[in-house]
Amino acid sequence: MTTDKDAGKLVAYFCMEIALDPSIPTYGGGLGILAGDMLRSAADLEMPMVGISLVHRKGYFQQRLDTAGNQVEYPDAWDPEAVLGPVEGTVQVRIEGRAVEIRAWRYNIHGMSGYCLPVYLLDSDLPSNSPQDRSLTDCLYGGDQHYRICQEVILGIGGLNILRSIGLHKLNSYHMNEGHAAFLTMALLEEQLRQRKYTVPVEADFESVRRRCVFTTHTPVEAGHDRFPWELVRQVLGEDQAELLTQAGFGSQVLNMTTLALHFSRYVNGVAMRHGVVSQDMFPNIPIHAITNGVHAPTWTSPAFQGLFDLAIPEWRRDNAYMRYALGIPLGEITKAHRDAKAALLKEVERRTGVALDPKLFTIGFARRAATYKRADLLFSDKERLKAIAKSAGPFQVIYAGKAHPRDAGGKALIQRVFAAAEELKQDIRVVFLENYGMTLGKLITSGVDLWLNTPQRPQEASGTSGMKAALNGVPSLSVLDGWWIEGCVEGVTGWAIGADGQTGGDDTASDSASLYDKLEREILPMFYQRPEAYAEIMRFAIALNASFFHTNRMLNQYRANAYSPKALIKQAKEMP
Repeated sequence: MTTDKDAGKLVAYFCMEIALDPSIPTYGGGLGILAGDMLRSAADLEMPMVGISLVHRKGYFQQRLDTAGNQVEYPDAWDPEAVLGPVEGTVQVRIEGRAVEIRAWRYNIHGMSGYCLPVYLLDSDLPSNSPQDRSLTDCLYGGDQHYRICQEVILGIGGLNILRSIGLHKLNSYHMNEGHAAFLTMALLEEQLRQRKYTVPVEADFESVRRRCVFTTHTPVEAGHDRFPWELVRQVLGEDQAELLTQAGFGSQVLNMTTLALHFSRYVNGVAMRHGVVSQDMFPNIPIHAITNGVHAPTWTSPAFQGLFDLAIPEWRRDNAYMRYALGIPLGEITKAHRDAKAALLKEVERRTGVALDPKLFTIGFARRAATYKRADLLFSDKERLKAIAKSAGPFQVIYAGKAHPRDAGGKALIQRVFAAAEELKQDIRVVFLENYGMTLGKLITSGVDLWLNTPQRPQEASGTSGMKAALNGVPSLSVLDGWWIEGCVEGVTGWAIGADGQTGGDDTASDSASLYDKLEREILPMFYQRPEAYAEIMRFAIALNASFFHTNRMLNQYRANAYSPKALIKQAKEMP
């Protein structure tokens, strides 16, 4: 086990959700997938890290959809005692003046060499706690604001206490992945004051916390940043901790958790180059950098392409940049691997729905969290034109998946509109919507479709990683130029752009849908059906140019060089205002 003698190199990575395994429902969407991929790459690279999250005993939710697309949610309960190892001992956090006892479960991520990276999942379901407190680590993003702030106390403060209980004190960095863990900074400040035996912090104390913290923000949408009314903060934290926040400059009507994390971090980054610029505009007084997200290549590459890469470029697992040499793989081998991946997807579609899709038909995939800004129904803006395209340029079928948050009425309505469009188009275009989008289904869809479709409202796509997973499997994207696709799109080479770069928002539905239809009708479908070798060449370029760069090994090395290293500490200290 890592102890203080080598903890000076260690990074503690805090995230409210981490996708560890398809059978462990401790994640809800892209944030958790990214966190899991990052830690898997850290294990592969033998980088000293530990993960901190909550156990989420009832998971996110199981999704059921009726024939009209109405979503109903059910608990996705699991039993951590059956699959995880317990960490000896417990710690306490104070919530509304009560001592709430917390234990941790350990999940081990094993890298390619056997290197073991621990993830600690915090759990309040202990007999010593009240029924209300025992439920605080049950549901991911569940409950009301009171439930959420209590969870964030457990993650930030309880997470630090767990690290201390297992002997980890002098770490290199505390990395907060989104603002849910921002109470960690307050816990570090309290620890600093106890060491100095002072009660009132001064700027040197704030700077001591900053030197140890790194923060990654993931959303360019104002509503995506947690805000809690000050009276609720005072109620949950108590007078002493609320006063400490006030002394740090946060005593106001609302506590913004992102602002708290920003204020106490030496290094802050967005998750794509454009997102870094957008975030800098949102928070102009803090230097914000950019490290573009990636995906864990071995996790998201289909068995067919894994076998192909193992033969053609055997170094790809150890060094994902070797996928650049996919340029030397014969096109016929690319198309054969893709046929196998497509067959696996269509088999699963039929198993789940009873619908037998045609493997010869061009297949479009759209699988994202069902949020209104992602515009899952943009494809159906002009159904008559869509029908005409299918008749004139070539037939196609569409596979959808995605969950709407239980309290997101707009997201649920979006799913219903997709169902309604599918019903209206059923004589001309087959559209299926698969329930319970998660890791297993995500791997099948991103590898098995012929085109990955992504249609966010600019500039609300922070990064997006689903298209990166598709690229690993030779699937090109047709996407709005936002997030990572601004960096990954080489028009007509790695895929195609919807609309024009430089648009910054507003209602661009008409222009984006017109661009989408034009690309499908004039370029993509004619190439697929009439020039299949040209389409296969784009598939190969998607691997060689995009998959070789947009991976978490590269991403993690950028964090190591820019956020975690001693030179980075000096550089960022000079940048702080």
